[in-house]
Amino acid sequence: MRTVLGQNSQLPVVRLAVPRMRYHEDGERRRSVAFDPRREDYQRLALRYAQSLPKGDPVAAAKAFADFGRRFARDRDTLPQSDADRAFHLVAVAAEIIDYQLPFSSEARADKLISRGRDLLDEAISLDPKCHDAIRMRASRLSPSFDAQFTFLQEGADEVLATCQAARDAVPDDGDDERMALGRDIALRPYRRWMAALAEEALICGRNRSCIEAGERLLEHDPSDQADVRFTLALAYAKLEDQASLDALATRYGAIVPPRAADDAWMGIARLALAHKNHDMGLARQLLERLIDTYPGYASALITQTELPDGVFARLAVPPYSEDELILAVSEATVLLQEGDDKSGRGVLGSWIARTTAKLHPEALTEAQEYSTPYYQQGGKGPQGGDAS
Repeated sequence: MRTVLGQNSQLPVVRLAVPRMRYHEDGERRRSVAFDPRREDYQRLALRYAQSLPKGDPVAAAKAFADFGRRFARDRDTLPQSDADRAFHLVAVAAEIIDYQLPFSSEARADKLISRGRDLLDEAISLDPKCHDAIRMRASRLSPSFDAQFTFLQEGADEVLATCQAARDAVPDDGDDERMALGRDIALRPYRRWMAALAEEALICGRNRSCIEAGERLLEHDPSDQADVRFTLALAYAKLEDQASLDALATRYGAIVPPRAADDAWMGIARLALAHKNHDMGLARQLLERLIDTYPGYASALITQTELPDGVFARLAVPPYSEDELILAVSEATVLLQEGDDKSGRGVLGSWIARTTAKLHPEALTEAQEYSTPYYQQGGKGPQGGDAS
């Protein structure tokens, strides 16, 4: 589901009260994904400031840099920065508003947030016409359909890569290998976000092979998978019922930075979906139990199956193995959960997961009833088994 910054009949504005999502409340961003706009804004200016410090006097440089954090927090305009840095700061503020405030706002406040986000993106592009994050985010409100947004992203990918590579090559060599590596990495991040968005958009449109093509292209560019595009790929392989490719994807987790096992909720749901499609209900139940064990205490998310608005800047920032991460994965897996139809109004797989989770964990059923009106309060309970088309 998409958060939209303008009027569009096909892409409705989402104003959502999400049960128990906490990442927007405490400000903690122990990320399952790498792209935190506030952190990146800080990194950009820290690099710029470090490059302005006197060379050859580490003591003086250390004293000067000690003042950086205070100035960044209280008077950032006094810090050295380019128009591109200023534009990214506006993107970061817009991301906070659109991705972390708007979905949880009241009706009365939503219109102001939408207008504010739109104005920030427009200003960012006026400062830096090659601010591809702002261009991509703005396009998500202007595109008349999901297919149109997919086409826009697909057609612009090569230009974005060329721009980011040029920015990477322009990073000065100041003798500090670590700083230079970070600067070059930051220069390539807009391309990684662009390609991750392209893969996600293709999945939403049902263009599963295009999703895989974009995701694999991004993994080839960045085997460490800073954008966590493997999560999107897992869902696409499940959609295509490609068990071999899903297994191969799991073996590539060894290159991920920071390291993480192939037991995330996206991979778990993809494996479960394939077992369910193959009518192996024993394996499907086993995989469901494993998923619940991986996210202990959060089984209610598998019953409520809340749909969240997509992150406009990047996938929403949530802690690994948290309830928020499970909620986010379930939301993105809607393309699998809502396949087919049953009496509950859900898809066949979604209904089976909700029903089986409720049987395995009655306490989760009680908890879920506090947050939604799911299948068990509706007219029918759906079939006991079935397959997913």
